[in-house]
Amino acid sequence: MIYSYIMLQASGGGAMNFLFLGGMIAVFYFFIIRPQQKKQKRQREFSSNLKKGDSVVTMGGMHGKIASIEGDCIFLEIDRGIKVKFEKAHISFENSKAKNEK
Repeated sequence: MIYSYIMLQASGGGAMNFLFLGGMIAVFYFFIIRPQQKKQKRQREFSSNLKKGDSVVTMGGMHGKIASIEGDCIFLEIDRGIKVKFEKAHISFENSKAKNEK
């Protein structure tokens, strides 16, 4: 009788551990992985929709207007006649959005 009681506890505990593990995976997915994927998608869409004349901010904090776009590179005019070359991926969506809202 004691043996059957121990076996029932062991099998019940395994199912609870499995449910707990499944719950942890779901929490990680919905609170960490999924928001990060959405952020990356929004950044890619922003980078692909950049056009000449847009005011942007780089991830390094440099402000300027897009002078021209050549493939994956952007020439950013930071002052009259001063142009700096950046990769499209290094233009910050959040900072550019905040700058344009001011």
